[in-house]
Amino acid sequence: MSTFNQFRNVRKLLTGLMITCVLLGIAAGAQAAQTPPVTLRFFTFSAAPDHLKDLNAIIAGFKTDNPGVDIAVETAPFADYLTLLQTDLSGGNGPDVFELNYENFFSYVSKGVLLDMGTQTSADKTWDASVYYPRALSIFQDNNKQYALPESFSTVLLFYNKDLFDAAKVDYPKPDWTWADALAAAKKLTNKDKGIWGLYSPVQFYEFFKKAAQGDCKFFNDTKTASLLNSPECLAVLNVMLSFTKEGVMPTPADLGGVGDDALFKSGKLAMWVNGIWQFTPMADAPFKWDIQLEPGLQHKAHHFFSNGIAINANTKNAQAAYKWARYLTSSSIAAKVRIASSWELPALTNKSAFADYLKLTPPANRQAVFDALNSIVPIPVIARQSEMQDKVSAALDKAVSGELTPQQALDQAKKDVDALLGSAPATAAATATK
Repeated sequence: MSTFNQFRNVRKLLTGLMITCVLLGIAAGAQAAQTPPVTLRFFTFSAAPDHLKDLNAIIAGFKTDNPGVDIAVETAPFADYLTLLQTDLSGGNGPDVFELNYENFFSYVSKGVLLDMGTQTSADKTWDASVYYPRALSIFQDNNKQYALPESFSTVLLFYNKDLFDAAKVDYPKPDWTWADALAAAKKLTNKDKGIWGLYSPVQFYEFFKKAAQGDCKFFNDTKTASLLNSPECLAVLNVMLSFTKEGVMPTPADLGGVGDDALFKSGKLAMWVNGIWQFTPMADAPFKWDIQLEPGLQHKAHHFFSNGIAINANTKNAQAAYKWARYLTSSSIAAKVRIASSWELPALTNKSAFADYLKLTPPANRQAVFDALNSIVPIPVIARQSEMQDKVSAALDKAVSGELTPQQALDQAKKDVDALLGSAPATAAATATK
């Protein structure tokens, strides 16, 4: 064979090898570029049973932006949710992503089961903390670490029956009302002959902690090592709350006779009602005109701030995908639109334009009060043994209502019980939680 032919054959062989190598390299690169599909387990209490379709709409939007990630939804009613969540996390079979209400957030921080999202947010070039309402974002932090993202918020306001106010020729509630103003109006509005009551604001833990903030009553000392619940300030607050029934403007449990306060308001028998914005939809078809106003205050205004957060399992094997889902669910425009349109709480976002349609809905007409209340919000006082504290304080307040204990004795008992919980609780993140 000539030298030329030998060279030509070698060149063909080398060319073939080069093509084969290139093709193999392309195939290998394509395979490396394909991220294996990920399925995230997401555990929720707020979506079921009424908002599963809404959640599916959000998931559809997320999958469009993240085609390699599937979301497997698991639900449970709130009464069972935390028990099931804790069991799964303790057994090493917890969901990748899950909801936590603020009241129980620090209990889970103290258990070390929540992922610090700082690594994810630091690596996320599009991360922008300012999209979230600052107070909502901060309450899910501990020691400057972000352990959950705020999913939603709700607050409590003063509902009032405009027809009853008009009939009694009483001016509608004003933003600067105190509880003394509310009590004075309630006396004019109460008509026991017609079964009409002027006011309903129950004496229980959730109402007490908020009015405590209005009246400079502190739950704990600065180091959160002792309760201050039996202070003169707290006694003054409790006496104001008890005065509503003593003055005959608020029904006692016996007066209600098993009828819920929501049913009492909707039947047109209650002039003023302290309740949450989640009641807008149930009351939409009430057979009378009604609206809302900022809640009356004591020395200060203070409004509830309830918030649910989205947390990530510290032991998830898919932290990046889990973070993407948590961020999308809490801050995407699609999630915000779906929540607002379906009245599935409100997204904790600073973008005012997102709420334009919400503000146009009626009733109530004064939905701006929902956002005005954010200027004076107070989160729930929290400790590691949160549910026990709430039960103990509620039990003491019940004894004050029934007359079994004087108001001072009830608060002395509440302090004793909370001090015991603080003393037996481990040194946890809850000790530094916002009061």
